[in-house]
Amino acid sequence: MFENLTSAPLPSLNALRAFEAMARTGRATLAAEELNVTHSAVSRQVKALEETLGVRLFTGPKHRLELTEAGRSLLPALTAAFDQIATAVRQTRGGGEDLHIAVNASVSVKWLIPRMSGFAAAHPKVRLHLAELPSHATSYRGAHAVVRMVPTSRLADPDATAFMPSHLGPVMSPALAERFAGDLLKAPRLAAQTHPQGWAIWAALVGMELPPGPEQPFAHLHFAVDAAIAGLGVAVMPWPLVADYVASGRLVAPFGFRKAESAFALLAAPGASSRALDQFRKWLVAEGAKTPEPSNGRHPPVV
Repeated sequence: MFENLTSAPLPSLNALRAFEAMARTGRATLAAEELNVTHSAVSRQVKALEETLGVRLFTGPKHRLELTEAGRSLLPALTAAFDQIATAVRQTRGGGEDLHIAVNASVSVKWLIPRMSGFAAAHPKVRLHLAELPSHATSYRGAHAVVRMVPTSRLADPDATAFMPSHLGPVMSPALAERFAGDLLKAPRLAAQTHPQGWAIWAALVGMELPPGPEQPFAHLHFAVDAAIAGLGVAVMPWPLVADYVASGRLVAPFGFRKAESAFALLAAPGASSRALDQFRKWLVAEGAKTPEPSNGRHPPVV
């Protein structure tokens, strides 16, 4: 009596999720981390979706894929749909008091987690859940918001709340600074793979050209911080991540810190709104205001 008005069955939900995550994060590896599956599983699902739809969703070489026109058309609707599903599930599970925040690993380890007891004491009814935000991602499936460093241009977005400016500067152990007192820039350089341009950005801020030299890579900024504390080299770091170490004397910053065109910010998910999120946002702003201003340094680099 009633006919099926759908011209064709919907594609696999897993395939749609794989495509949405890969298109939103820009990488199959990041999508795999978010979905807790393998890289090859994401690729297979996306390929199956393309076959089902009869269109290409990505184009270009594997290391630099770009969305096709069909992919760009499909992505916004899928993202909105999955966000609505995630919001509905959160509200059903926790009555609005669960708060899911995705945060870059180094910001979490070196700044947020050491302060979380203060938030818990002030808001005992909020159940705060942290997830690791991939280094290049600005959104995370199921999170009310993400916390990360962003370019200052992003702060114009209505979903963005800056809570702390970013200043960059080289830091090293006191012993290493004494060892290379004659020329601090000859100390071994440390770098983070999640922020590989750190040295170049700092050099541009101080208006100098760095002398050539190797950089020892570490996976994350907080690994490079710990390596600097251990005396392995000098690392360019955002001030909030090392302020406590400089204050305690475990690190020194002979060149001081320069204001960068970036800031620490909370990026709310589209449509995310709750009392818990408002409380967390206000707490972040208050905590950011407590961070002392960095010094300009005593030893300007020789240009």
